[in-house]
Amino acid sequence: MLFIYLLLVITGWVNIYAAVYNDQHASIFDLSQAYGKQALWIVTALGLALMVMLTDVKFFPAFAYIIYGSTILLLIAVLVLGKEISGSKSWFQIGSFALQPAEFAKFATTLAIARYLSTLDFDKQRPKSKIIPLILIGVPALLILLQNDTGSAIVYTSLVLVLYRQGLSGVILLIGVATAMLSIVTLMFDRYWVIGILAVIIAAMMLFIRRNRKNIMTLIGIFIIAAAFTFALDYAFENILEPHQKTRINVLLGKEIDLKGAGYNVNQSKIAIGSGGLVGKGFLKGTQTKFNFVPEQSTDFIFCTVGEEWGFLGALFVISLYIYLCVRIILLAERQRSDFSRIYGYGVASILFFHFFVNIGMTIGLMPVVGIPLPFYSYGGSSLWAFTILVFIFIKQDANRLQLV
Repeated sequence: MLFIYLLLVITGWVNIYAAVYNDQHASIFDLSQAYGKQALWIVTALGLALMVMLTDVKFFPAFAYIIYGSTILLLIAVLVLGKEISGSKSWFQIGSFALQPAEFAKFATTLAIARYLSTLDFDKQRPKSKIIPLILIGVPALLILLQNDTGSAIVYTSLVLVLYRQGLSGVILLIGVATAMLSIVTLMFDRYWVIGILAVIIAAMMLFIRRNRKNIMTLIGIFIIAAAFTFALDYAFENILEPHQKTRINVLLGKEIDLKGAGYNVNQSKIAIGSGGLVGKGFLKGTQTKFNFVPEQSTDFIFCTVGEEWGFLGALFVISLYIYLCVRIILLAERQRSDFSRIYGYGVASILFFHFFVNIGMTIGLMPVVGIPLPFYSYGGSSLWAFTILVFIFIKQDANRLQLV
């Protein structure tokens, strides 16, 4: 796993170099350029990794709640003292250095959930045992939402998947999938048509169930809740979302074509990736990348540089690395003797997979543009440091798995 981590970090650095290459500053170590600064972030990230590996393995479960509480305080403080960058008030600016607490809250929340779910008094049958993890996830997500950083807030929903490993009912997952599908249909079609189709589906279901009082009332209840949700979502879309947010959603759903506005980034990204062909245009030869057609090409849209300069094979290689890393973490999590280590491992895999899936999905137009980085690849010190700590805490737990129960 260490080799995969280093491979992602190094290839990510090379692609940042390609994305923002300046022939007046050709050295990849030039600290006046983004790629030079990324080299500095990599060195310091490796220092953090070493610190984690030298820390007593029992430190993380013992101080999980303190670490979580500290990051919550940072998330509150940044709302008051933080600097607004790109519309999000989520950064502490210290000289030329900017730190984003939301990135560090991810591993802190994962630690807190692992600590709670691994305690002896955790009983999955009790409502309290289901509510507390949701509160642990919901509090940082809400604070980050208040910073107007919707993408980072959404990442926390991935931690709900950890609860299924601990026995949360699949019915809740089914409700979540049904809600997501209903949301998409409501945003695409007229709400009255959606409610009419729901009524037909409910009527059809009544033909195939035992028509006793309980089943009939259950279906009627589902219909009323679904209809109310449809109206609420439609109202929220029309009256709460900002115009640019509505345009982004409409572009994603194919209801609008706005190649010079909300759809510009994704359109340019798809052109860049598509133009790479099978083997790519070659290192530093990407025209879409070189002439800055793709905004945020070294951060959120770094994958388009991979697609353009290294082609389908290069993109497939990067995707394979992420899939292998996630699968490897899950396999290692399953062999842990400690509940804390196993649950933490699932949390790490959930966060990494969510970031990888959504980031690459948005560069090829399959997911909304929510502004989250590609782990270890995107430019930035906060995300690289936070992902490094996230992964190396698990490596430390795995290296000492025989000492932990």
